[in-house]
Amino acid sequence: MHDLKISIITVAYNAQATIEQSIKSVISQDYNNVEYIIIDGNSSDNTVSIAQKYREYISVLVSEPDKGIYDAMNKGIALATGDIVGILNADDFFAGNHILTVVSDAFKNNNTDIVYGDLNYIKPDGTIRRKWVSGEYEKGKFNFGWMPPHPTFYCRRELFERFGNYSLDFGTAADYELMLRYLHLNHLSVFYVKQVLVQMSIGGVSNSSIKNRLKALLFDMKAMYNNRIIFPPVTLVLKPLRKLRQFF
Repeated sequence: MHDLKISIITVAYNAQATIEQSIKSVISQDYNNVEYIIIDGNSSDNTVSIAQKYREYISVLVSEPDKGIYDAMNKGIALATGDIVGILNADDFFAGNHILTVVSDAFKNNNTDIVYGDLNYIKPDGTIRRKWVSGEYEKGKFNFGWMPPHPTFYCRRELFERFGNYSLDFGTAADYELMLRYLHLNHLSVFYVKQVLVQMSIGGVSNSSIKNRLKALLFDMKAMYNNRIIFPPVTLVLKPLRKLRQFF
């Protein structure tokens, strides 16, 4: 079997503080068959000039206005030619140089549609704030507030053609909704890699204010109803409760 081609999509907007670490973590991978796509939302800082320093390693570099992070991801998916697609945000970085080899092996050895793993939340000083240990997926687990960390979520590119891209109708919950649609609603095959794949810098859009948090909850609820979660109000309560153990 040939080496699977992995398309890594990094979406960025005014990410000059973090994008270099993200890029370096991609280009230092020991896996050779990688297509690296950077979609920038017309940044007004030095994001693009930092990316240009590594242009020889970047297959596609686009900088233009977009409708937000998930629109940018969809642009990247449309440009991707790999067998497998993964998203690495501009403030995330791989947990080691062998992560894409691990991901490729998981697909090849398990004949699966989707692979996911564990994630650490990293404070600005480099120490770990939270550990997101995903655990094995079982049918119905989303009903109890479970979800895998989206930055560790890899899937076969053809799934986007068959089951759709990120829907902009779900705001900040577009990644959650896509994973619900693929795993909970359509029962696609999935394999859990029991190791940390991605380190995530702390500070996301959806957690920035009470108003944004409430909007995020409404988007979560809409995603649950759309994808046949049994009793969304209960799942909405359980979802944040599951995060508590990540601190211990």
